[in-house]
Amino acid sequence: MESCESVLAELSAEIVVQDQDIIQSYTTDFRNKYHGASPALLRPRSTAEVARIVELCGNHNIGIVPVGGNTSYCGGATPSPQGNQLLVSLQRMNSIREVDANDLSMTVDAGCLLSDIQEAAEAEKLFFPLSLGSQKSCQIGGNVSTNAGGVSAVRYGITRDLVLGLEAVLPNGQILNNLAPLRKDNRGYALHHLLIGAEGTLGIVTAASLRLHRAPTSQVTAFLAVRETSDLMPLLAMAQGATGEAVTSFEYISHASLQMLLNKSPGLRHPTEEQSKHYVLIEAATSSTVHSLDPAIEAFLEAGMEQGMILDGTIAASEKQRMDLWNLREHIPEGEVLNGGSIKHDVSVRVSQVAQFIELGSALVAQYGQGARLSIYGHVGDGNIHFNVLAPEGAETNAFFEMLEAEVSPRLYDLIAKMDGSFSAEYGLGQDKLMLNEIYGDPVKANLMATLKAATDPKNIMNPGKVVAPRQHQTQEVRICA
Repeated sequence: MESCESVLAELSAEIVVQDQDIIQSYTTDFRNKYHGASPALLRPRSTAEVARIVELCGNHNIGIVPVGGNTSYCGGATPSPQGNQLLVSLQRMNSIREVDANDLSMTVDAGCLLSDIQEAAEAEKLFFPLSLGSQKSCQIGGNVSTNAGGVSAVRYGITRDLVLGLEAVLPNGQILNNLAPLRKDNRGYALHHLLIGAEGTLGIVTAASLRLHRAPTSQVTAFLAVRETSDLMPLLAMAQGATGEAVTSFEYISHASLQMLLNKSPGLRHPTEEQSKHYVLIEAATSSTVHSLDPAIEAFLEAGMEQGMILDGTIAASEKQRMDLWNLREHIPEGEVLNGGSIKHDVSVRVSQVAQFIELGSALVAQYGQGARLSIYGHVGDGNIHFNVLAPEGAETNAFFEMLEAEVSPRLYDLIAKMDGSFSAEYGLGQDKLMLNEIYGDPVKANLMATLKAATDPKNIMNPGKVVAPRQHQTQEVRICA
């Protein structure tokens, strides 16, 4: 039986890492839910070396797992526990290839950190709007492969909306050069869109052309206590109208989520004097050198308070205060961890149905959750809610989580299906949500995905076991490394 050693022997020793202390940092997922093994981590220095790795692995039927910043919530970058797959990291491919300020575009290697891309844009007085809590550790190749969302999607869209072109190595080792940053290109299928969100199952993204924007000249950030969830959409519409569609972020935070964090983090303080069950973190920005956002936001706040929808609010008076407000939002998941962790539901509905889902979902947890606690937050402006359920204080966590997954999660996913929403808004499928996709996904879409996977990757070497459930017609098995 051929082994991974057959592949490693034909590669430059400079790109092969077999130190298990290093490898183990990639074999457990971000949530410590999946644990795998691998004989080697490959760190290519160029697209040509990536192509050589894929070609060799194809010849020897060895599975490949592309890894980035290891921030996946669904085990999408965790190898199998059998140790029959090689890890490929593009961390050494981290060059900014080009910044074209007049074209408002940037071309970068896939291993670039998201924060480095943001800084390179800022150096040219431009702006790359993808913003994530993990931006100092996540790589743009991973962002593309998972179609990352972020907090600025209200105005700028998600990763798919910010990618103009891609370079990628396909499962047969060929290099797809679709990297030109063209706004209009109707030469057949938009193949780069197939790779966005594919989680490395159709190829390895090696570079990306990204859409940039003019850097904001002014920005306003406010933390608001609001009356009811039913006020969220009217407030968003009111803010967009007042600012001329300049709202970039509109984040919902429940009082329970905020309080869990504050109770465990004495260095943090509540941002409003009056407390409510519901809060919104709103940010608006403009690149205009003529129009100011300050009177627009003041008019929005005044109107919201007059109508009783806004109970209290804090406007950041400095960049430090702005960062303090965002720090609260970004650390909400940490608050859940400090309170014993949670069963996560990364869901989306129509923007107009967010309040309805929160109300109906909360009622289901109250009815079937046996005293479970809720932590609800998310990107209300694009319909993405993180609806997370925690065990009561003092409960045995593992047993309670098993009950929640059996009695509560299916009911929440049923509700999402009835509302024609998605059980995976921004985390992807990975290996964690394959069964959910079998139950709630469109079978026609699932079959088409399986057909596409089998056609492009007949040996099933690209991130096996992720995104696409195994199909009977995919008979070629990846060989086990000796």
